[in-house]
Amino acid sequence: MESIKQIFKIGNGPSSSHTMAPRWAALDFASRNPQAAGFSVTLYGSLAATGKGHYTDKSLEGAFAPKKVEILWDYETVLKQHPNGMEFRALDEQGNVLDTWLTFSIGGGDLSETGKRIAHTPVYPLTTMANILKFCQEKGLNFWEFVAMYEEEDIWDYLNEVWQTMKAAIRRGLENEGVLPGPLNLARRAASYYIKAQGYKGSMQRRAMAFSYALAVAEENAEGTVIVTAPTCGSCGVLPSVLYLNQTSYNFPESRVLRALATAGLIGTLIKHNASISGAEVGCQGEIGSACSMSAAAAVQLFGGSIAQAEYAASIGMEHFLGLTCDPIHGLVQIPCIERNAFGATRAIDANMYALLSDGTHRISFDTIIEVMKRTGHDLPSIYKETSEGGLAVVPNK
Repeated sequence: MESIKQIFKIGNGPSSSHTMAPRWAALDFASRNPQAAGFSVTLYGSLAATGKGHYTDKSLEGAFAPKKVEILWDYETVLKQHPNGMEFRALDEQGNVLDTWLTFSIGGGDLSETGKRIAHTPVYPLTTMANILKFCQEKGLNFWEFVAMYEEEDIWDYLNEVWQTMKAAIRRGLENEGVLPGPLNLARRAASYYIKAQGYKGSMQRRAMAFSYALAVAEENAEGTVIVTAPTCGSCGVLPSVLYLNQTSYNFPESRVLRALATAGLIGTLIKHNASISGAEVGCQGEIGSACSMSAAAAVQLFGGSIAQAEYAASIGMEHFLGLTCDPIHGLVQIPCIERNAFGATRAIDANMYALLSDGTHRISFDTIIEVMKRTGHDLPSIYKETSEGGLAVVPNK
């Protein structure tokens, strides 16, 4: 199982699959073909269906600049390897093909030539929650200590950079107002929610604050600014909201927040390894569901809960998002994505409280729920997996 650094990627939104990964692929292909006069890229399946709404074209054009790139949108062809396929061609002055490369964006900003997730250099020898729980309980370890055992020494510096980037996105999002780009003319809400939250007290205020923080990051993502995948761009507001709310409410030190981030990273990596975090592959349950699961476990860590309680919270976080479809209107990471970040954050807060009130024992294990999520995602018709051909995405057209 790979490093948790692969869960937390810093870059520009609005989509890890449609913006980040295509850009990185284009930069790689361009560097391999410096002699090319121009380039051509064919986008297949989900990448074609929602690419314009996710700025895939702008991302590719920016990566190949100043050389020109022709982008072909093949909406009909869904390659068997993965729904997010893209084929690059390097061209000479006469338009002759010098080089080709077929690759796939498989979620969370990752690329694969086979469409299958192939782990980077393995970091963790244990790849199931059951085995990690058993190991940690025998050694008396927290999840963050398990992470520290196997990651490189710079992991805390990396997580600190991640955390500072998350906080910066929250603060920008709370300051910025206006309308988000795209045909929906969707107004930002984070600033107004934050101001209204000041009029409440106690748990009502904290809940309103959680909404505002999640909206702030999700709106910044929709604008295409710098955020952190957690585990994807589309779900990037959930974890920062939960961590920032609890830090500011209870004065948790930075070191404790970083340990919670490490716990969240472990949960996300387990989901990514054993199922998927790709909306095009398993629907939004793989994005918002995973983010909620990560955030719930992180919150338990913040409040000093046991690893059994953290595992329970992570299970709850995913269980109640099972079957969630990925159906962005006009292919934009706006409706229902932004609102889902806000509700994912508050559901994580609830899962944390529910798990902390328990002794950590429960009937259905985290591993089982993740396996069910994977099967459910594969059973979902393709129109409910990031193609904008079903669900809420078709409502405005009626």
